[in-house]
Amino acid sequence: MIHLLHDVIEDLEKHGHLVRVTEEVDPYLEMAAIHLRVNRANGPALLFENVKGSRYKAVSNLFGNVERSRFIFRHRLKAVEQVIRLKYNPVAALKNPFKHIGSALAGLKALPRRTAFPSGVFDEIRISDIPMIHHWEMDGGAFITLPQVYSEDPEKPGIMNSNLGMYRVQLSGNDYEQDKEIGLHYQIHRGIGVHQAKATARNQPLKVSVFIGGHPAHTIAAVMPLPEGLSEVLFAGMLAGRRFRYAYKDGFCISNDADFVITGEIHPHDTKPEGPFGDHLGYYSLTHEFPVMKVHKVYARKNAIWNFTVVGRPPQEDTAFGDFIHEITGDAIPTEIKGVKEVHAVDAAGVHPLLFAIGSERYTPYMKVKRPQEILTLANHILGYGQLSLAKYLFITAEDGIKLDIRNEAQFIQYILERVDLSRDLHFQTNTTIDTLDYTGGTLNEGSKVIVAAYGDPVRKLAGDIPAALEAVEVLQDIRLVMPGVAAAVMAPFTGYEQARQQMEDLSQQLLDHTQQAGLDELPLLVICDDAGFAAEDIRNFLWVAFTRSNPSHDIYGVGSFTAYKHWGCQSTLIIDARIKPFHAPPLVLNPDVEQRISRIFEKGGSLYGKI
Repeated sequence: MIHLLHDVIEDLEKHGHLVRVTEEVDPYLEMAAIHLRVNRANGPALLFENVKGSRYKAVSNLFGNVERSRFIFRHRLKAVEQVIRLKYNPVAALKNPFKHIGSALAGLKALPRRTAFPSGVFDEIRISDIPMIHHWEMDGGAFITLPQVYSEDPEKPGIMNSNLGMYRVQLSGNDYEQDKEIGLHYQIHRGIGVHQAKATARNQPLKVSVFIGGHPAHTIAAVMPLPEGLSEVLFAGMLAGRRFRYAYKDGFCISNDADFVITGEIHPHDTKPEGPFGDHLGYYSLTHEFPVMKVHKVYARKNAIWNFTVVGRPPQEDTAFGDFIHEITGDAIPTEIKGVKEVHAVDAAGVHPLLFAIGSERYTPYMKVKRPQEILTLANHILGYGQLSLAKYLFITAEDGIKLDIRNEAQFIQYILERVDLSRDLHFQTNTTIDTLDYTGGTLNEGSKVIVAAYGDPVRKLAGDIPAALEAVEVLQDIRLVMPGVAAAVMAPFTGYEQARQQMEDLSQQLLDHTQQAGLDELPLLVICDDAGFAAEDIRNFLWVAFTRSNPSHDIYGVGSFTAYKHWGCQSTLIIDARIKPFHAPPLVLNPDVEQRISRIFEKGGSLYGKI
């Protein structure tokens, strides 16, 4: 039976899904660079057998593609999918109880099981004994990238009132006292944040355990968007086919199957600077105050293996991770938000900045002119739902006799642009919250949102060439057509944000003066960027540049713009200033010297020669 990470690795290797890297590899940048190169080539999982400075092996890219994840969980997927969908749709069980009795039994058999602390299984070690993997050059230190962070409700302690979440953990660097303190980065609305708030209100420390490794089901459970009433540890047991085994040691919960366990306490109001860290938007998240955890004890299983991934500009391993989770859960949003048919968080744009949605348009069906109505209500509901509330841009429509593929980003954007009335269909929310990792708002957690709601018959044909009006404006350089109806262009650099605003307003006026020239009305979107060739090279580049480098309220302009009764609109082309501003976080860049050093692993005689 496969119960531990070690068992999974042997199973993957036996079936050709894993390769051992036998050369000594430096955890400072080299391991991450090897992982990135292999993941980019859709290569195998990697077992690093010789980690410089540590006696422990490390594994990465376990979830590097959906096919490998399906293979790992091949014996349990069908049963788990049934349980998840039953939780989202309990009426199904009432209609056909005998059909779903197996799902109920699967849940009962997965209840967590408490045991005595398995002292012979674990060694007590220090943080510095762990592979201290430093992923990107500007990272503040070594980080855990696949942690399972466990906490319990101080008011209702016990494993069934616990939270198992994935929040990044900084192991070294900054002002942390080595081996005695680590940093936890999470947002207050997360499960652990709620637990910490309750502990702080009681003026007591919050006990926290960080598990690494164990069965991959435990890692999946830490990031699953589970339906109400289904705990992470129960789900972990169902997906692993083995009850979550745990014990308590010194008042801390221990996962008996984990490879590593770090226990400690977060004391009220105790914070230290955390970061920078190369993150999933493709930029660094910078240094900010976050809770510090006082380390109690650190445990390692005999022959433990350190499980890690590398985060960076999508697509990465977490992209496939997310796709696999979507397969398990199906699309839960239609169940949670009536009238919404589908929501797509666009991975190429860093997931959180950009959402696409398809809703219903059932209001006033007798009206002769179709226009967005119900989808406006649905849009507000979407932007108030869980992590979807972190989005900056929401493009929403309703199907009107045309079957839309919401994951075909170019097709979806063009469908919206053919129908959007730029004077009516843009709806802003200002001075609101956005993703903590998004620095386009200039202030941590603060930015804006815009809903682009388009429905009805097409109102324009999209330009297939660069309109003459753009060519006539001298300040625009290197104008490129990204797709029909969308262009990218470069403008002169700026020294400050106010200067950038003045440049955009001047550009809008100059384009207004040329609106009579052919084609401008057929180009509803113009993106100003630092490198038009890069932005227009492919759809992924365009989505990343346009939506990770702009704050809607501050960076959207329009030809013939106006404000009427608090509503902003424009007569013609919408302009997004997606140039990098002075306060933006720097993008992630590979180190050329490191890239050269790791080539030995891929050349003849190296462990990965011919593997990708």
